[in-house]
Amino acid sequence: MADRSFLGWPFFEPRHRELAEGLDAWCRDHLHVDHGDTDAACRKLVADLGQAGWLTHSGAGEGEKLDVRSLCLIRETLARHDGLADFAFAMQGLGMGAVSLFGTPEQRAWLDRTRKGEAISAFALTEPGSGSDVANTRSTARAVQGGYILSGEKTYISNGGIADVYVVFARTGEAPGAKGLSAFLVPADAKGLEIVERIEVMAPHPLAHLRFNDIELPDSALIGRRGDGFKIAMSVLDVFRSTVGAAALGFARRALDEALGRVTKRELFGAPLADLQMVQGHIADMALGVDASALLIYRAAWTKDMGAPRVSREAAMAKLHATETAQKVIDAALQLHGGDGVRKGFMVESLYREIRALRIYEGASDVQKIVIARAALSEQVS
Repeated sequence: MADRSFLGWPFFEPRHRELAEGLDAWCRDHLHVDHGDTDAACRKLVADLGQAGWLTHSGAGEGEKLDVRSLCLIRETLARHDGLADFAFAMQGLGMGAVSLFGTPEQRAWLDRTRKGEAISAFALTEPGSGSDVANTRSTARAVQGGYILSGEKTYISNGGIADVYVVFARTGEAPGAKGLSAFLVPADAKGLEIVERIEVMAPHPLAHLRFNDIELPDSALIGRRGDGFKIAMSVLDVFRSTVGAAALGFARRALDEALGRVTKRELFGAPLADLQMVQGHIADMALGVDASALLIYRAAWTKDMGAPRVSREAAMAKLHATETAQKVIDAALQLHGGDGVRKGFMVESLYREIRALRIYEGASDVQKIVIARAALSEQVS
């Protein structure tokens, strides 16, 4: 049983504790989805999460505000139970993040559907030649009478191939670099949208390489203002980056639980593994890493919820520490399982594959170090 004492920390209100406990109970009863067909599993998970009301937390309607602590608690809980369920929830939030923060009433019609689990969303930022370097985006949206012509490519797009709507970032040319980007809402049935390739990765998730073949978009497809694409993308990541750390925390908690179960039941030399001081050292390191990650994650989430305009530094610290630490915790759990740790069908083997991508997407670990260092240096200069 995962440690729940952290819910008593002062970061949380009673509603957060109720949310976490309610979702944990729901997960135990409902997360038994067959992952054999990844696309079908994701569609079912989105539908189930929507019907149960959990996806209402993935976005913010008119006059509402995203609650980052709720987002983190949901991702942590789902990840502890089922990595694909966490993915399904997270992409509904990230995919519609720009609409939650900057969308028009017309665009929010899509948000209403994604929050009910009736439509699947995707966030199309990464390109073949630019991942963390968003300012190097090459896709273009050329202004024409009544709208835009969208051209270019995106890759490693989560939900690519199954999404009903994409938020796409493209260069509109108001200025060079980051200042010349804009965000657009693109339905999956838009003429000229091509799924070039479905991408298979070590932990099966729906991913795709997309191509935009001169797609005609109306003026109403523009999210926010022209030239604000970089600001919109960073605002979305500022909210959701902490939640990546929360998902990693969920994986780490599950790995620690699995390790505790293993070492208390498995015997070596006539005594439980847990009696060995070296094993106790591993368990201590794992427990310490889990709690330290949780403190960083919920500090960042609380700070954002309290009204901080930006939490880039706090979110970067949370994501960096939680994802890197989760990798170590899961690796230690696998080691304590011996041969069973690398055997298909064992939870720690699945966790080992699930965690690796989190150290890359939404800003790789090395990029988070740059964000943190620049923030520290700017404080020194000021």
